[in-house]
Amino acid sequence: MYYIFALLLIFTACSTPKPEEPVKTQEEIRQMQSRQFDTKNSKQVLKSVLQKLQDDNYIVRNAALDLGFLTATKEKDIQPQNADFWAKFQKTDAIKWPKCEVIEATVNVSEVDSEVGSGTRVRTNFQTKIIDNTGAVMSVKQITDEKFYQDFFNNIGVK
Repeated sequence: MYYIFALLLIFTACSTPKPEEPVKTQEEIRQMQSRQFDTKNSKQVLKSVLQKLQDDNYIVRNAALDLGFLTATKEKDIQPQNADFWAKFQKTDAIKWPKCEVIEATVNVSEVDSEVGSGTRVRTNFQTKIIDNTGAVMSVKQITDEKFYQDFFNNIGVK
């Protein structure tokens, strides 16, 4: 009995917990979500952002060109294979599983004139929603992956 206890103690002592992602401050998030371009033609920048979103399979839902604001969404089926098939064998309707991931984007484009420099600033915000098989929202989470935003901004074709 003591041997089993000793083995359990050794195995649990040797396991290392997964490091948590450090919490970002609001300023760090804003900086990650923003990029300044060296042109004062904000309409051209907005159009480039719009084209980038469409290239990435987003559907533009709203666009206010005079305000430099737009919203877009992208839906992706994430339902586990055969989930609906196996649900038919359950005796309850309470079985729920993730069915769809919806990524929502908001973009604000504005001209900037400051002592640092002039140009056009773009701020984007992406969040992801997981929808279950009944259409209810399972989770909503802001995307805070810096690489995600870098990839988005690096592929905006502003000339």
